[in-house]
This record gives sequence, structure tokens and C-alpha cells, in this order.
Amino acid sequence: MNYSKALSNPIFEIISQASEELNISSYVIGGFVRDFILNRGTAKDIDVVAIGSGIELAQKVASLLPNQPKVQVFKTYGTAMLQYEDIEVEFVGARKESYSEDSRNPIVEDGTLEDDQNRRDFTINALAISLHKNSWGELLDPFNGLLDIERKIIRTPLDPAITYSDDPLRMMRAIRFATQLGFEIEEKSLHAIAENSERLNIITLERVVDELNKIMLTQKPSIGFILLRKTDLLHQILPELIALQGVEEVEGQRHKDNFYHTLEVVDNISENTPDLWLRWAALLHDIGKAPTKKFHKTIGWTFHAHEFVGSKMVYKLFRRLKMPLNDKMKFVQKMVLLSSRPIVLATEVTDAAVRRLVFDSGDDIDSLMTLCEADITTKNPKKFKKYHQNFDLVRKKIKEVEERDHVRNFQPPISGELIMKTFDLKPCREIGQIKHAIKEAILDGDIANDYEEAYQFMIVKAVELGLKKN
Repeated sequence: MNYSKALSNPIFEIISQASEELNISSYVIGGFVRDFILNRGTAKDIDVVAIGSGIELAQKVASLLPNQPKVQVFKTYGTAMLQYEDIEVEFVGARKESYSEDSRNPIVEDGTLEDDQNRRDFTINALAISLHKNSWGELLDPFNGLLDIERKIIRTPLDPAITYSDDPLRMMRAIRFATQLGFEIEEKSLHAIAENSERLNIITLERVVDELNKIMLTQKPSIGFILLRKTDLLHQILPELIALQGVEEVEGQRHKDNFYHTLEVVDNISENTPDLWLRWAALLHDIGKAPTKKFHKTIGWTFHAHEFVGSKMVYKLFRRLKMPLNDKMKFVQKMVLLSSRPIVLATEVTDAAVRRLVFDSGDDIDSLMTLCEADITTKNPKKFKKYHQNFDLVRKKIKEVEERDHVRNFQPPISGELIMKTFDLKPCREIGQIKHAIKEAILDGDIANDYEEAYQFMIVKAVELGLKKN
């Protein structure tokens, strides 16, 4: 079968010419070929395997290009990379690999194209298209990867137990590809992942999280998380989620399975935002429920302060997984902490409550509302409709309050310096008390968010504290 249509980009002609001048064969392999067959759009990266030196081929290709781009060389791995227009092209010499027990970094030897295809993670990534002039566009498919694409199957070229044990990151990749492409992992392969799940601990957390993020960014992340749970990988990565699993019943009173509820929320929010960190907030919004779950005979199951506990758990989770402890983490913490506020507010939409919500969430109010709407997972059509109607009212009230009161990220109209000057004070507790009272009065709607009303309120409050104006 000929796939010369896949080679319409001029870079392939140049690679072919360079290969001929070096008297070596070259093939485009892996994701580019897979995605062309799947019609997944224009590729941003191309992998080329050379039966010879991939570094020499990259340097030769660069010399034939008009702008002679810089070649990045990675001698340790025998690879090289160059930029062609908006595409990254990576070159590697065909190789065979062997692994030690305690590392995913292989011992590499020069090999044939067959050796190189044998070392690939999945049959759908072992597909190669020839760039040789005499076999231009010919598909080399030794493991029936094309059939697996048609059948929507994730399968390893060789014994999956060896494939996953050699490089346990492939277990995460299998689940990521299944989630991204809507494929199923072959039963033997799925069993091998479960059997080798503990081998994941030799993989750096950064690589694991990178795959996890790619699952998070798919159209329906729950597919991946269910597979991660089924294969025992999730127990190692996110035990906080596993702790949410299951339903307890005491005296006829049950609570919902918060694990599967969480996955529904993640799927819901993924329909409305591509924001990775908002999706993380959806994934973690209920993690505080496991440690706060209690049963009371009079009121049933409770999860008091689970939002506060969950927000504290976010930091520990990010630190453990070596995720960024920066504004992204703080955003997730804030979303988890505030995740129930709009839901409670929806039952009674008061100006004061809305002002406080807008003040506390600041510029993230729209993200918070998106999260809370995704949190509606009831299967009762009347309740579902009512909740969404209530949230529409909350959004409307937020707009009204913001336009009128300007409390989003507002700075109180009275500064500490003005209080000190007005009452001839040095830094002291009373200054903080007055500023806090002014903020509360504005949020409660007792005074407007302007200088004059705040100034008069300051005078009254200062008198209550026994202070005298200069």
C-alpha cells in the first residue's frame, strides 16, 4: 500500500535527497504516520529513522535547506532535531534496545529498521513510510498496526509484559492513547499493565504527570482515569482520588460514590473549557471529603469543611507529584476552597453574599462558576434544570453587583496611611480593625464602595475604639 500522499511536505523530498547523498535509507515513522492515517490534522513534529547515523542525516538535511537551520544534537541518545517552518523534525539512527531492571533508560546498539520497529511502544506507532526514491511512500507495517487502527486497538509489537516492564512509562502512554483516540487496550496488554503497575515507581514524577496532563486535556478524561484505576496505576499516583471510591450505608442512609461523581465533573467541565488547571480543580474539588466523612444519626452523612481540608491537600499533592508550586497551584487551591460557595448561594441569591463571592474569587469568578455548573451531576431532570436556572440567576446577580459596587479585586478606599494621619497613630492593631470594618461594611452593603462614605464610617468606627481625630 502506498502512502505518498502523506509525503506532500517539501521536507520529505529534501530528507530523501540527503539520504541518497549519504547512501543510507530513511523512513518517516511513528506519530506522524499514525495521525495521517487517522486524519488527525497537520502534524507539528515528524520522526525520521535512518539506517545509519541520524545525526549525520540531520546535518545533511540542514545544509540542503535554504536557511540552513541550527541542528540540536543529543549525542547520548544518538538523535538530532531541526526546525523546518513550524515543524520539529527529529532524526534517529535505527537501533535495538535492552533494559536493566531498575531503569527505563535502555542500552542502545545500532540496528535495522526491523529492530527499530520492534522497540516501538505500540503497533500503531511502529508504522513507517519509506523515503527512498525506489520505494517512495511504501508503508512498512510488520505488526498489523494498520489493522489495529481500523479496529481501534492499542497493542504492543512484542510481549506486553516485557514492553511495559522495560519502560513502565508506556503503561501511561497506552492509557493516554486509548483516551485521546477512543481506542481500547487489548485485554492481554491491559492485564500486563496491571501486573507491572508497581514498576511505575522507577519513572520520574515529571514524566508521569506529563502523561497525566495529556489525559486531563482529552475530550473525555474519565476514560483514562477509569483505566488508571482498573490497572492500579491511580493508587500510586493519586491515592486521594481512590479514597473517594465506594458507597457506605448506615441505618439505610447512603452517600454517593464521590470518585465516579468526580469523574463526571471532570468530563462536564472538559466540555466547556480547555484550561488544564481548571480541569485539575474539577478533579480535586472533593478530595477533602474522604478525611472529613462522618455519619450522624440525626442528619446522616456529613463532609464538614471538606473544601478547606481539600484546599490544604492540594498543596501536599502538588508537592508530592513535583508539580509547580506557583500561581497555578494557588488557583487550584482557591477553586477547591470556594467550590461549594456558589452552590449554597444559588438557594438564596443576596447582594451581600454575591459581593463576598466576587471579592473572594476576584478575576477567577467565571472559572469558579464554570466549575460549579460542572458539579451538577444529578440524573433528575427537574433538579438539573432548577440548579442551572439558579446559577443563571447567580451569574446575572454577579454582573449587576460588579457593575454597581466594583468589588472585584477592590482596594478599600481608605488606606492605613490615611487612618494613621487622621488619628495621629503609629502602626497598631486599631488600624487593622478599622480597615477590616470598612471592608466588611462595603461587602455587607452598609456603605458604598467610595471614599466619602468610607471616610465617614472610619470616623464612627474610630470613636467606638476610643480614638480622637487630629
